[in-house]
Amino acid sequence: MERSSVAKLSLPGRVLFLSENPGLVRRQLAGEDLPFAQCAPLRHEISTDEITPVPSVVVFDERLASHAHIGFRAGSENPIGPGQLMAANVAVLVAGDRYGKGSSREHSPVAEKAAGVRLVIASSFERIYRQNSDNVGLFTSTDLGLADRIRSGEEISIEELLRGRDPIASAILRAAGLLAYGREKLQSINTVAAPESGRPKTLFEKIIDRQAISTDDAGPVTAVGQSGFVRVDYRFVHDIYTGMCRHLLHQKFGPTPNLFDSKSILAFEDHYSYTHLSRAHRSLMPHVQELSNAHRAFVREHGLRHHGYLSDGPGSEGISHSLMAELYAKPGQLIVGTDSHTPHSGALGCVAFGVGTTDIANAFMTGAVRMVMPEGILIDLVGKLPSGVTAKDIVLHLLALPAIRSGAGVGRVFEFAGPVVSSLSIDERATLTNMTAELGGFTGLVAPDEVTLRFIRERRGEECELEDWMRSDDDAVYAERFCIDVSTLSPLVARPGDPGNGIELAALTERVPVNIAYGGSCTAGKREDFDAYHEVLAWAAKHGLSVARGVRLFLQFGTVDVREYCRGKDYFSAFEAVGAELLQPACGACANCGPGSSETSNQVTISAINRNFPGRSGPGQVWLSSPYTVAASAIAGWIISFEDLKKLQATPT
Repeated sequence: MERSSVAKLSLPGRVLFLSENPGLVRRQLAGEDLPFAQCAPLRHEISTDEITPVPSVVVFDERLASHAHIGFRAGSENPIGPGQLMAANVAVLVAGDRYGKGSSREHSPVAEKAAGVRLVIASSFERIYRQNSDNVGLFTSTDLGLADRIRSGEEISIEELLRGRDPIASAILRAAGLLAYGREKLQSINTVAAPESGRPKTLFEKIIDRQAISTDDAGPVTAVGQSGFVRVDYRFVHDIYTGMCRHLLHQKFGPTPNLFDSKSILAFEDHYSYTHLSRAHRSLMPHVQELSNAHRAFVREHGLRHHGYLSDGPGSEGISHSLMAELYAKPGQLIVGTDSHTPHSGALGCVAFGVGTTDIANAFMTGAVRMVMPEGILIDLVGKLPSGVTAKDIVLHLLALPAIRSGAGVGRVFEFAGPVVSSLSIDERATLTNMTAELGGFTGLVAPDEVTLRFIRERRGEECELEDWMRSDDDAVYAERFCIDVSTLSPLVARPGDPGNGIELAALTERVPVNIAYGGSCTAGKREDFDAYHEVLAWAAKHGLSVARGVRLFLQFGTVDVREYCRGKDYFSAFEAVGAELLQPACGACANCGPGSSETSNQVTISAINRNFPGRSGPGQVWLSSPYTVAASAIAGWIISFEDLKKLQATPT
């Protein structure tokens, strides 16, 4: 595509409506030019896991063209095959709500653009996807009326497409991408004090004020909807994205670019250490090795702090955002990373959010990251948690709320507060902030307190002080407030397909047999999660029970620290007694990268991970739950709560 300074956007191809009907998608790919009305209803909530499934992210350059939308689901089918978008000369994609939800992988818009797509039209977009699209020069629009205008041959002006977009997004698109913009405008940045407004502020707003940067195109980010740049304390990248990041930097800046403050950059090799044991990835091992080589080369070239593979077998030192919370994040800081679950560290009272590869590459060069000031939502948790109900159950409840399912959380900051939050450990708070990604939010955070300071002291041996400003003002303004009485909650599960498919386990009328039970990932591989696994499995061992016949139970540590914690608590004996299979730290089955992933479509998994989009953890059906329910279901052989498992055992036969 030519630079966007031209008056019209060049669209030398066809329009493809991403219909819920797979037959209509195939007809369009075969050459039929169907009108919008005939293709309704359009697919909503197309995830990046569908646009570029996990096996696709081992590719990080122009070869991604053949991968665009190969995981797209219409009904129960995948109607778009490898290379078909390019072969069909598709220039415009049209879809429904929340396009690009899920993982922050920039591979998705890169693949679309490489395949020839120049414009994506959807009712609404997820924040990270749209920002990634801007960064690579892929235009997006929420004007569905454009589709038939383009079909009729009308040319669309650049200015019309940019109408309503913020000045920074417009400037980046006109520059043909973020790296070109950053090279021109962000070579020297000035941190400025945001002007005092006198109004009460949230903790999020206070942190952003302290990180404010002024540029030629915009002043400090202060008002909702305002776009600009902020200074970053920590920037991190993991092995899925390092190769693409390095490739982009070499393209724009040559083979040895000078990174800004490299000591505040971290690299993690956490996703692919079990790939050789994944049937889905065996044919991709040469690509995985290529990614690993590029990752390690980048670390060497710039002398970065690195958390890599274990030396004595499969596994890594830990999952990137889990290690950020354990070792680095502090109250009041701003952290960005190449993962949608970067908000994990918000549990410690900092602002942490996920960005795409171009954003992190630009941040590596400039020390700054782009953002649009979001609105805030206050989640006030009151009451007393019933026995066996965890932070995971709270999030599954939030995800199932009609308002959240209708998009109330999209692009917003979730602040978790109230007496229940004050009583939670950092591990449990991290489950709340981590799954802000599934809630559609920009980030999530909890105001720091004595629990925060104790966590930092015990995990790192460091002292940290709270400052008076590190809390939201009493009369701070939020776009919405939700008050949840957790006393009314019981264990929940989410039916396969989406984390928002929540249902109280007690309301599940059918008995759902399971083949795989998986406990692990950043969301459920923490110390307190393993306390829950152990509580269930020690009880089972005491009663002479073991993992049910035909079921495999995998427990995967989130970090080496968690593994050593379990070793010190002698949890291994109970795990081994019931037949659990222990795995070293890695993202593992959550990213369909190792044991715990399904291998056939008829397998059913009960999993404590954060998302269950189609194909996320293999071709089977994934139910989401808390660690308690995962362990209890492994023992019973079907989905069941720990409380009900104990009642079942107590019932005379």
